[in-house]
Amino acid sequence: MRRRAFLAAAAALAPGAAGAAMPGGASYFAKMAAFDAPDPADVRLAPNDRALLADVVARLARVQSTVGFGNFGVMGFDYMLKIARGYVSVGAFTRHELLFLERVFFTEASLLGFHGRKVVTRLTHAPPGRELERLRGSPAWLFRGAPADTFLRMRAQVGPELVLTSGVRGVVKQFHLFLRKADRAGGNLSLASRSLAPPGYSYHGVGDFDVGQRGFGRRNFTADFATTPVHARLAELGYLRIRYPRDNLLGVRYEPWHIRVVA
Repeated sequence: MRRRAFLAAAAALAPGAAGAAMPGGASYFAKMAAFDAPDPADVRLAPNDRALLADVVARLARVQSTVGFGNFGVMGFDYMLKIARGYVSVGAFTRHELLFLERVFFTEASLLGFHGRKVVTRLTHAPPGRELERLRGSPAWLFRGAPADTFLRMRAQVGPELVLTSGVRGVVKQFHLFLRKADRAGGNLSLASRSLAPPGYSYHGVGDFDVGQRGFGRRNFTADFATTPVHARLAELGYLRIRYPRDNLLGVRYEPWHIRVVA
C-alpha cells in the first residue's frame, strides 16, 4: 500500500469546521461532559464507507476470536494479516479494507477533535515479546519495568480488590476498539475519539494501563470508578497520575481508571 494511495483516500475524512479547532470554552466542556452524544461538528464517515467500516470491525472480531483475547492485545499488524489469510473462518482483508485501515491510522487525530500525542507512528509496530510480562491468572499483558512494577506494587498495597482491566494494547487492538465504537455510533469518528484514542495515539501501546475494583464490572470504565474504595485507596497512596483528568484539553472524557506511567 503506497503512501500516495492513502493520501488520495484520506480526502474522504473531511472534518467539520470545528473539528480541527483547539479545545476550550464552555461548549468544549459541555461536549466532554456529554462525550457519548453526537455533536454537529463531529467528523463522520461518508455513507459509502459505513459498510466498509462494519466489514473491517467484523473481520477484526474474527481475528480476536481466533487468536484469543490476550494474544490479540499484543499482536502486530503483519501478523494479523497472516492470521486472516491463513484461516478461512477469518478471511483475508480486502484491498479496500487495508486502504481504509491505513487511511484511519494516518489521518491526523486533531481533525477528529483528539489532541493527544501520537506515540506509535508505524502501522506495523508490534510490542516486542521480550518487553512484555503476562500477569499470573490474567489474559492481559504489561510492559516489563515501570508499568509491571507499578501495578504489582499497587496491588500489594491495595490488595486483591484492585484488578488490571486493560494492559498492553497494540495497534491492532486499538483499531478494533476505536472502529467498533465508531461503528456503533453510526460512523462518527469524533464521538469515538472522545472515549478511545485513535490507533497510534493510545498510551496503552507504550506503557499505561487501566485498573478497576473487583466486581464493579463495566462501571470501572465510567466516572463511577472515582467513587470506589479502590480509587480512594489509590489516591491516598499517591498513585493517581491519570492520563486524562477531569477538564483536560485533549478532547477526551474524564478517565479516573487510566494510570499514567509514561511521561
